[in-house]
Amino acid sequence: MASIEEVRAGIRGANDHANAAVGAVTQALDEADSARGMLMNATEGSGQNDVEQAVGQLSQAVDGLEESRQRLLAAVSLAEDVAARL
Repeated sequence: MASIEEVRAGIRGANDHANAAVGAVTQALDEADSARGMLMNATEGSGQNDVEQAVGQLSQAVDGLEESRQRLLAAVSLAEDVAARL
């Protein structure tokens, strides 16, 4: 059985990876949001169905990335709570 310090170290390691994932997701979120804005600006007034669909897909991607980021942050917080109780 692992000692309390080993468990805490494992949690810290997991949180380090999760925080790295938060950074990567945040960067992806920023890029996707930028792409959406650029597409909207480039096609302003177009009214083409494909453009609206592309913007909608990018919007869904942005929403999904934000949800993923929030879930990662929640997981880190919960893991920190566990470590603090040990």
